Amino acid sequence: MTPIRDAASRLRRRPLILLITVLALGAVAVLSAAWLSAGGTPDSVSRPTSAGQLDLGPNVYVLRPGMPQDRIQTVVNRIASQQASNQFGKQRHAILFEPGTYGSVAHPLFLQVGYYTTVAGLGSSPDDVVINGAVDSFNRCSRSADGASQCTALDNFWRSLSNLTINFPAPPGGAPCEKMAEFWATSQASPVRRVAFNGFTSLEDYCSKPGYSSGGFIADSEFSGRPVLNGTQQQFLVRNSTLDGWSNNVWNQVFAGDVGAPAQNFGSGGQYTALAASPVTAEAPFLQVNSSGDYSVFVPAVRHGSVGPSWVDGPASGSPIAIQRFFIATPSDPVGAINAALARGQDLILTPGVYNLRQAIEVTRPDTVVLGIGFPTLVPADGIAAMRVASVPGVRLSGMIRYP
Repeated sequence: MTPIRDAASRLRRRPLILLITVLALGAVAVLSAAWLSAGGTPDSVSRPTSAGQLDLGPNVYVLRPGMPQDRIQTVVNRIASQQASNQFGKQRHAILFEPGTYGSVAHPLFLQVGYYTTVAGLGSSPDDVVINGAVDSFNRCSRSADGASQCTALDNFWRSLSNLTINFPAPPGGAPCEKMAEFWATSQASPVRRVAFNGFTSLEDYCSKPGYSSGGFIADSEFSGRPVLNGTQQQFLVRNSTLDGWSNNVWNQVFAGDVGAPAQNFGSGGQYTALAASPVTAEAPFLQVNSSGDYSVFVPAVRHGSVGPSWVDGPASGSPIAIQRFFIATPSDPVGAINAALARGQDLILTPGVYNLRQAIEVTRPDTVVLGIGFPTLVPADGIAAMRVASVPGVRLSGMIRYP
């Protein structure tokens, strides 16, 4: 059994060549630019035995702007093909982009996001990671009893998008429908946080029918260029964001602390509830890396009476926590080791996977941060609690699922 180690012992000297870290099917894979350009595939590599990078556990993919775009596209397509219909599977993934620009107007980068997949930038601001293209969630299609095709987003859960900028290019003439907008067709448990959208964004996939969708959440984000197409979304919550218009409504649309939100008219022939400001908010912590390759987790400050995104007028208020302060857990780590790390004052990162728990994770220290990446799923045995948090202030929990 691999010894349990904290983050300090998992850090290694960074290699001098440009790398992309791919963690897949229980193995850590380090792909060099030369290897990728030679035509290798993620499945053909194994865990390195020499000096490597920060170990973020199985199924975390760290991409760099120097990597060939066709190889990046291969990696993300491979994940999407596995996860697009994997609603009840055990696979979990995180796709992380180091600061830089990906894709171009002439050659945009298109990513599809399926179940249990996190897509996030690793910058200190959404401006640090720029994707020229789109990060899409499309309808799922099935056949009804009479054989008719039914394409909806009603079961599109458990995926997320955060901390980057998307420049959606004007589609050329004759472009297929699925490349006509930045599509985020989801239904709950699929948050969008700290994202700058430039261009046409649609919260429904109108390229196949009937295209129903049923709710979502956007926070700390900015939309410019065109109104957001809400489309068939039955309910939606948008908080502390900047909007360039909002079209369509069905049942219940709530806005809190948003610039450019529709006027309130709920109960008066409309479906909009609008709060001028958000009373108290605490944005989710996020992983970041600086130009020297040092990782940390940024913990945004609590805001009171806030309006608009936290980052558009300069660096967001908050504080970073060095990665050495964290115990980086994988599903193979015993809960006892996780609790021992928490008890001695460490914070906790849960990497992608399913955690079968024979005892609860115990959070007892004030200001503890527990951050999940790639939708780690906590499965407690015999009716026990998955996690117990003591009555202490300042605890931040984010990015994980409990099942059942």
